[in-house]
Amino acid sequence: MEAHEAGRESAPDSPRVFATTHWSVVVAAGKDESLPARSALETLCRAYWYPIYVYVRRKGHGPDDAQDLTQEFFSQLISKQHLRLADRNKGKFRTFLLATLDYFLAREWSRAHRQKRGGQFSFISLDQQTPEERYRIEPPDNDTPEKKFLRQWALTVLKQTMEALERECETNGKGGLFREARSLLSGERDAGAYARISQRQAMGEGAVRVAVHRLRQRYGELLRSEIAQTVGTTEEVDEEMRCLLQVLSQ
Repeated sequence: MEAHEAGRESAPDSPRVFATTHWSVVVAAGKDESLPARSALETLCRAYWYPIYVYVRRKGHGPDDAQDLTQEFFSQLISKQHLRLADRNKGKFRTFLLATLDYFLAREWSRAHRQKRGGQFSFISLDQQTPEERYRIEPPDNDTPEKKFLRQWALTVLKQTMEALERECETNGKGGLFREARSLLSGERDAGAYARISQRQAMGEGAVRVAVHRLRQRYGELLRSEIAQTVGTTEEVDEEMRCLLQVLSQ
């Protein structure tokens, strides 16, 4: 592989990875009864299930209640009981999620009439660990529910961005290079990594360095794209990027 070919997916005219945005999914789902709109919203709920679960746990609810509450919250979101509150002109997607969650938790919530764990909807079966198992291995801290949610939100954004880059690399025939270079993209330092990748990928070491540099650039572009989906205006992207970096540095 030539150095100039590696990372070609970072070209400005590359097709968008994200077919729909977070805000457009929420707004469209409130008006659109189509299966694609519903499916996109369910996918979005799965991505944010654990950050919401952590927030509810930090609010003082036990594991079972937190799981039930989180499932019911997203069940009602999908059934559009909360979507009437959505207004992308009023701020960030994560702010909307927490505002609607606080509204949900503050209401009288009847255990006798709820459907167990969200009834027909299930968002936790995709993970090998249960949410409580994940929660229990979190480092001990005295963070507020809001701060804990912010960190999980930031980690979710990074995870979604990395998955988007992986899909793009697989599509462009560079899945092997991505898997070799993934740790370098996430900030790990390994002096011998480039030489090992060069040998396994049959590339010159200089070409590997160029390819990894381009993957890092593309990762940054996709991260901004992911952030842009969760805010109301383009001006808020830089602000949200700074917030994400600040949250992860704490």
